Amino acid sequence: MAHAQPAPARPAAHPLPPRPSAAARRPPYPPQRIAPLREALARAIGSHGGEVRFDAGSRALYATDGSNFRQVPLGVVIPRHADDVVAAVEIARRFEAPLLPRGGGTSLAGQCCNAALVLDFTKFMHEVLEVDAARRIARVQPGVPCDDIKRAAHPHGLTFGPDPATHNHCVIGGMIGNNSCGAHSVMAGKTDDNVEWLDVLLYDGTRMRAGAMDDAAIRAALARGGREGDIVRRLLQLRDRYAGEIRRRYPDIPRRVSGYNLPELLPERGFHLGRALVGSEGTCVTVLEAGVRLVTDPAARVVLVLGFDDVYAAGDHVPDVLRFGPIALEGMDAELIGYMKKKHLHQDDLHLLPPGGGWLIAEFGGDSPEAARAAAERAARALRHGRHVPHAHLVTDPDAQRRVWKVRESGLPATAFVPGMRDTWEGWEDSAVPPERLGDYLRDFRRLLDRFGYACALYGHFGQGCVHVRIDFELETRAGIDHYREFLQHAADLVVGYGGSLSGEHGDGQTRGQLLPKMFGDELMQAFREFKAIWDPDLRMNPGKLIDAYLPDENLRLGVDYRPATPRTQFHYADDRGSFARATLRCVGVGECRRERDGTMCPSYRVTRDERHSTRGRARLLFEMLRGDPIGRRGWREPAVKEALDLCLSCKGCKGDCPVGVDMATYKAEFLSHWWAGRPRPAHAYAMGLIAVWARAAARAPGLVNWTTHARGVGALARRLAGIAPSREMPRFAARTFRRRLLARDGLATRAPAPDAPRVVLWPDTFTHHFHPDVGLAAVEVLERAGFRVELPPRQRCCGRPLYDYGMLDTARRWLQAIVRDARPWLEDGTPLVVLEPSCAAVFRDELTNLLGDHADARRLAAQTHTLGEFLAHHAGGRAPGALPGRALHHAHCHQKALMGADDDARLLQDLGLDVDRPDTGCCGMAGSFGFERGHEDVSRAIGELVLLPAVRAAAPDTLLVADGFSCREQIRQETGREALHLAQVLRLAQRRGEG
Repeated sequence: MAHAQPAPARPAAHPLPPRPSAAARRPPYPPQRIAPLREALARAIGSHGGEVRFDAGSRALYATDGSNFRQVPLGVVIPRHADDVVAAVEIARRFEAPLLPRGGGTSLAGQCCNAALVLDFTKFMHEVLEVDAARRIARVQPGVPCDDIKRAAHPHGLTFGPDPATHNHCVIGGMIGNNSCGAHSVMAGKTDDNVEWLDVLLYDGTRMRAGAMDDAAIRAALARGGREGDIVRRLLQLRDRYAGEIRRRYPDIPRRVSGYNLPELLPERGFHLGRALVGSEGTCVTVLEAGVRLVTDPAARVVLVLGFDDVYAAGDHVPDVLRFGPIALEGMDAELIGYMKKKHLHQDDLHLLPPGGGWLIAEFGGDSPEAARAAAERAARALRHGRHVPHAHLVTDPDAQRRVWKVRESGLPATAFVPGMRDTWEGWEDSAVPPERLGDYLRDFRRLLDRFGYACALYGHFGQGCVHVRIDFELETRAGIDHYREFLQHAADLVVGYGGSLSGEHGDGQTRGQLLPKMFGDELMQAFREFKAIWDPDLRMNPGKLIDAYLPDENLRLGVDYRPATPRTQFHYADDRGSFARATLRCVGVGECRRERDGTMCPSYRVTRDERHSTRGRARLLFEMLRGDPIGRRGWREPAVKEALDLCLSCKGCKGDCPVGVDMATYKAEFLSHWWAGRPRPAHAYAMGLIAVWARAAARAPGLVNWTTHARGVGALARRLAGIAPSREMPRFAARTFRRRLLARDGLATRAPAPDAPRVVLWPDTFTHHFHPDVGLAAVEVLERAGFRVELPPRQRCCGRPLYDYGMLDTARRWLQAIVRDARPWLEDGTPLVVLEPSCAAVFRDELTNLLGDHADARRLAAQTHTLGEFLAHHAGGRAPGALPGRALHHAHCHQKALMGADDDARLLQDLGLDVDRPDTGCCGMAGSFGFERGHEDVSRAIGELVLLPAVRAAAPDTLLVADGFSCREQIRQETGREALHLAQVLRLAQRRGEG
């Protein structure tokens, strides 16, 4: 349904042109040229280790970025080194193919999608080549992530200043293309302020270094002549012709990102060719290398959080705070915090905000903590004597500061897919005005939103007048899209009227390209065309973006033609209105899954650096599958999707780490259930997916089974028949199951509790029951010592977790239905269920209700399920009895981190007197059956070697290794030779030592 129409308003200045745009009228690339182009690229690049991909899956993978737009590329080249790029551009020129040099693919204005040949530098060309601390310059490749530059500079007391919210995965090539900024641009400026020189390649094959040119350098270039001399000569002429208009029309504000960077050509700016190219969005040159400026990294930082009555008052006070020299000054409104509460984001961190309806977060730096604190306190004192006295909270603890910044950096995830609200989109997400006029601009902007019937939260880089929003545009009907077009024109007029910039950070791309005449006028638009033509006379570089751009309602990812397939599904997708199509649309392209450190997702991307092995890549392929072109004609039998999902570990890291909650483990199970429908699965699917069945049979003669699976020759044959990697050792079955040992109370040091003791049900999962019964016995002993009477379910059943990895969802549903039936007596009286295997707890807390739907007993079972750590922390006094001084290395299972958290476990270990090390281990790499499967073992080990396995090897021999996951313990044992313990075993050890 379209939004309510706005009240009558005067016609917008410089209205958008009628459809179609000039860019849209360009003829498409001739299909008959694509095959020869592909073959030539494969000969020149593929033979040297670079990758050339023209298959439908790869083209679908790169069809969108973080914006509202979608254009399927001709093909993709992933160069290994600069020579590959030179060869690719030469071949593109020979075949007259348009070219798109791409960064991390997070652009929000459509810069990173085009019907062109895409160059992706992020897989191979991602190095910091040199740090020259004396000159404060880093030499970097275009695919290097922003944070990698910071890490390389840190030992020298330096940093790279710009830091967008995507700083842990955005890359410098994209930052140069978009002129990215970030929270600390108050301290260090935009990317253009931090570029010393660029090594660029033109479409015609010219390679040159673009930097500042003094008079001598200019004379030398002109004397040399050639293409480089011609560029310098023509840029000088352009500068002189338009200098007056440049000085007059470009707003003098800190966040002017829109338009080409023509002020950098002025004499007073040093005629800096490199900085003039920053923000050109790949429409002029390809960057092969860059020299970026490094700045002093403050030794100490404190954060001052200020609470005002509303966000408008917060905006009014920006100049007052800026007087005290903060190195960052961010703002946000109460709507944003309300969205976070609805989505349960950072609930434990919101108390760090003082009372208010709008906030400023000011960070102060200094050579010492005392100096940084003094600067913050001066600001707080001055503000207390002004109008609208704010509430102030000074945050000095580094961990608390990090949590405050996490709240602010959650702007995008908090505003996307908010329960009970219309979906929000980019499209007018980063306008900027003079900081001293920010409060009034926010008031007028909110009035404009209200007039058009749009809702959004307001947040952003308030210290530089930049406002971020995601607005609930309706982009699937003609009426809704026309409403959006009308809004854009009035929004642009508003910001220009304030002397601002259409874009203050994200660039123009396709969203704002056609609106630029409002800001710059016709004369400078002609200057823009001439600037592009000097560098790209053939108009082949990222055509239709920024200059002579497509209209903002062309090439929409949704649009009036968006009619995805609506297949019946196994899961219910209640959070996505029961729609698998909406679930695949959930990915907004921010690319958090492409980070190389911190958190869990996406483990396979971290070792392959391949877009198709990121959560974003897989989600996008599923989205494209439902669209039907260029992939999806085979529906659920789409090979490109199957290939991309093959290295998904179903770790659920994305469920916990993805800012918008993409749940690839569920999507993979859904897809595989349809992929394998009506045809046999591979051997390992039956061997490991049905492990509960085989384990039940093996329990009759475990010794014989263990001999068979471990004897030389016979064991190798068994592994081959089961599809298990030859280098993997199959786990040994226990001589007696957990139930048998518990019945005999074998190994228990406690007496059975009194019949009237409070009851708890312990879930005997397949792995505890058949492989590690000691874990179950330890849990029984710990619970009994805590005063509980432990019972087991009446029948030995499996939650079916391994079934999901192979799409056996019909079987999984039957098993869960049987479990719910068995559990009804203790569900009705609220008896808690303690589950020792985190992946099984995850099934009951997540998959159960998603698979069975709105089922009362399923909801009860999910609510009554606890890990051992959770139960002891919240239902058994909250402290672990006993003492166990020493050191422990604690690795939490991926499913536990994603759904339940592991803080309770860590606190229990600390209560024992253990010095607990919790390295950010991510995924162990074994991930259930994944690491056992033939063909996955190398990736499995590589994931483990990222953090976990080196940490285990580095731990002292007397360090306790704690890991609740069966597969995690197996990875540790098989790769390091060390044995890890379950939390239950550690607690039992402490209790027994206390008694001894």
